[in-house]
Amino acid sequence: METHSYWLFILSIVVACISWTVTKEEIFKEPREYCVAKSKSCNTLLKRKFFYVFTCEYCFSHYVTLLLLIITDYKLLYQNWIGYIIAGFTIVWIANVYMSLYNIIRVDLKKVKIIAEEEAENLKMKKDKFY
Repeated sequence: METHSYWLFILSIVVACISWTVTKEEIFKEPREYCVAKSKSCNTLLKRKFFYVFTCEYCFSHYVTLLLLIITDYKLLYQNWIGYIIAGFTIVWIANVYMSLYNIIRVDLKKVKIIAEEEAENLKMKKDKFY
């Protein structure tokens, strides 16, 4: 069971990293903007949903998990198809917890940076007033 737990958290990190990078980071901005536009403008529901998958980290994490389960043959609790299902939903859930925590950390870091810049500007204004 320890091995299963260990791999569960490692695979979740991989899923979170890939899902976040594709759906949020600057390196995939142009393809993501294309997918956003297509997810709103395609004429069929299936096409709109296909493109939407690449804009939502939660949705995309399901497909990344599925691919990872196929590659690694990881199963949780059971050694048959039920193990795949349990592992899949568990990995998705943990990966999304990781992404939520990462998002909170990023927001806090941006907040601290903005406050520091404001304080630096205030100090500069006080210094200019003084001289």
